[in-house]
Amino acid sequence: MLLELRVENYAVIDNVAVKFAPGLNLLTGETGAGKSILIDALAQLLGDKASTDAVRHGAEKAVVSAVFETDSKPLDAVLEENGIDPGDEQLILRREIAAGGKGRVFVNNQPATVAVLRQLAPHLAVIHAQNESVLAFDPASRLALLDSFAASDLALVAAAFDEWNGIRNRIADLQRDEHDRLRVLDLWSFQEKEIAAANLRASEDARLEAEKRVLANSERILASAMGAYDALYEGNVSASALISSASRQLEELARFDDKFRESLSQLDSARITVEDIGQTLRDYADGIEASPDRLAEVEDRLAAIDRLKRKYGPTLEDVIKQGEELERKLNEMENKDEVLRKLRSELAKTAEQYLESARALSRKRYDAARKLEKQVEAEVNQLAMKARFKVEVSGSDEEANWTSKGFDAVQYLISANPGEPLGPVEEIASGGELSRVMLALKTTIESGMLGRLRQSSVKGVSQQRTLVFDEIDAGIGGRAAEAVGKKLKQLAATKQVFCVTHLPQIASFADQHYLIEKKESGGRTKTSVRQLDPEERTRELARMISGEKLTDTSIKHAEQMLKANR
Repeated sequence: MLLELRVENYAVIDNVAVKFAPGLNLLTGETGAGKSILIDALAQLLGDKASTDAVRHGAEKAVVSAVFETDSKPLDAVLEENGIDPGDEQLILRREIAAGGKGRVFVNNQPATVAVLRQLAPHLAVIHAQNESVLAFDPASRLALLDSFAASDLALVAAAFDEWNGIRNRIADLQRDEHDRLRVLDLWSFQEKEIAAANLRASEDARLEAEKRVLANSERILASAMGAYDALYEGNVSASALISSASRQLEELARFDDKFRESLSQLDSARITVEDIGQTLRDYADGIEASPDRLAEVEDRLAAIDRLKRKYGPTLEDVIKQGEELERKLNEMENKDEVLRKLRSELAKTAEQYLESARALSRKRYDAARKLEKQVEAEVNQLAMKARFKVEVSGSDEEANWTSKGFDAVQYLISANPGEPLGPVEEIASGGELSRVMLALKTTIESGMLGRLRQSSVKGVSQQRTLVFDEIDAGIGGRAAEAVGKKLKQLAATKQVFCVTHLPQIASFADQHYLIEKKESGGRTKTSVRQLDPEERTRELARMISGEKLTDTSIKHAEQMLKANR
């Protein structure tokens, strides 16, 4: 549950801190006041792509932070995987967006990344944007919605497809027409010979760089090594000589007092250590050669390696792997017929594996589609519609249809009026009908996910997510708006729900009502957010009913709506 959201220097928001509560949290205000901006700020904490345009004019950075109440074991697991200490039933997120382009992320006051925010997001909140009702009906998103409901695991299908497609591409390389084959062979042969001629060894560049540093600074290194050797061992007042002198004095003391015998032993050990270091320094100095020829040789070798890294890198290991891959390809070309026979055999096996996993996935989708269409139709008809709804799964297992997500296509069909034929939702539904279908789909899928999480969760552990609806009520009014309000209220019985709305019929169902206002102060526009008390709430609903000029009638109407929906 989202407990608090703080936004600083984000778009027209100067500095806002809002505390939220369980249930249905409604955000209202005039058009352009900044309602959606607040939702956009929250989206930044869920890993959305940041833009420097969001930084308030004149500010160095925008800062968005939030406190979530959590008791999710999977969420703690994400934190631990990323080396972040879980909090005490609270999660603190903070994101800074600098005007210069750089940004920072903190999770529980520990440095993190945007990738970590994206991993945490599914456990915290999901935002349904006002334009999503159109975007969510493209082919890929239609399939993703069904897979979310079915809890489809696409990993097996994706892995089988990648393996099959990789073999298919290798066969295509071998079956190029003669002109292309000769051209590619010449290129591969040149590249393989260039890499092989270099006789590269793993980590060779790092070793040569170290040797280059020594050769280029051999005089300074020799002087330092010999200076340290003299100070430790060879000089008249070396550390070894001084320790030996001190040892003789301690031996004399130990004759009279035994407590110095341990110190004498420690001093003797120190002398041995100093002499060992001194010997090591002398041997190291003896091995140093001030060789301009060797330095030039090392520099030439490094230059050759750098040229190869620029062409085939970026690392030396990448160059070596590229050489091995080119050698493999050339060997395959030389033994094309035999290799093709083996690859075709492998292709047939991987095709069978792909079809087995893709068909299993398809069967799961067909079963889920039947369940989903019944549940969504029931939900839609609770939203002041008399509609038929169908989820149509199509597609054949022909090779041309194979993808990493299977071979199915999904279409959502609706008949919004009795007697009318079914048709694609995105083509025949009005804006208001589309909004209600999306709400029904989302609530059905969320309910299914919550049920699965409860079955798999540890007893007593909540698996709720905060749901955010940004003007998903677009294009509706009257009885339909009231039905949407009831649905949101129903959702809020088990989840924390946020909704940005312009409709008083929906706002009247709020457990907490927040007003977003835009005012001018000191020549700058500022947005503020405050929770309304009962009297203020009545006046805000009256404004939503009648406009800026309140009337006794609109106030009484607002009071009646609040009383009826309390």
